[in-house]
Amino acid sequence: MNRAGRRPTMKEVAAVAGVSLSTVSRVVNGEDVRADLVERVQHAIEMLGYRRDHTASTLRRADRVSASIGLVIDDVGNPFFSVIHRGVEEVARDRGVIVFVGSSDEDAERERELADAFGARGVDGLLMVPSGADQSYLQRERRAGVGVVFVDRPPRLIDADAVVSDNAAGARLAVAHLVAAGHRRIGFLGDRPEIFTAAERLRGYREALAAAGLPYDERIVIREILSVAGGYAAARELLDGPAAPTALFSSQNLITMGVIRALIELGLHGRTAIVGFDDVPLSDAIRPGLTVVAQDPAGLGRTAAERLFARLDGDTSPARKVVLPVSLIERGSGEIPPF
Repeated sequence: MNRAGRRPTMKEVAAVAGVSLSTVSRVVNGEDVRADLVERVQHAIEMLGYRRDHTASTLRRADRVSASIGLVIDDVGNPFFSVIHRGVEEVARDRGVIVFVGSSDEDAERERELADAFGARGVDGLLMVPSGADQSYLQRERRAGVGVVFVDRPPRLIDADAVVSDNAAGARLAVAHLVAAGHRRIGFLGDRPEIFTAAERLRGYREALAAAGLPYDERIVIREILSVAGGYAAARELLDGPAAPTALFSSQNLITMGVIRALIELGLHGRTAIVGFDDVPLSDAIRPGLTVVAQDPAGLGRTAAERLFARLDGDTSPARKVVLPVSLIERGSGEIPPF
């Protein structure tokens, strides 16, 4: 892999700060140094974008390419992100590249901590599922020659490649499918609205209702659902209410798992229609099977990794957003008519 830029060295920090190399080393290693010298060194570090190279004695080769990349995802325990990870590894393995991975847990500060930690360990590139509202801090890494590509969600306040699914189109598919089965009151269960994917799926839901001449009713829309347990509670709230919907669109895989549990406990599985966004484990094992809008998480991971390696190989073309299609898989739960 060739790199358009290179990382600033400790020697360059010393030159800018006007101190010895040993002084820089002591500051970087947290040793006792005069306060004025610490301030000069830290100013030079910030100006140059220097990052301590933890892998200098292990992964680095003579060409200063680490043969490693960092992957920051939301939650490594979520099957969707695990498959993205697998897709990235498939491409990286062919290159002889190691993938370091960490979970941000939808925490902007944790996202940045992971990016900084991977950068400090000398990764050649970063693949990011962004959580925060500002990824401009990554400009420093890019100036140092680190490739940066975003996956599942586009970045904010930085112009960079992104590989995403067609979330709004998938939501339109789901709702139109339920409308075709005769439903006129379709509940929506979604993640936090500030998340790109959640916002896009809500947009698709609303567009599909409008296209069918149906009103948008906030009483059967629940957002800010963060877990399987949250999906269960939200479904119970909707289905126990006085104006319960006859069908549900669950816009995220963990939410769907909770919804299915609620339907079974209420004796409504097989009576209340549901379409989920994202396939979930054993969705074809229950009866009726779960109708889903399926993404291609492995394809997201592979495509993002391929874009990253293209950048590391010297591609300087303008940033692009790659949108992967989704598909509706009919298994029975989305075809149930109103009761």
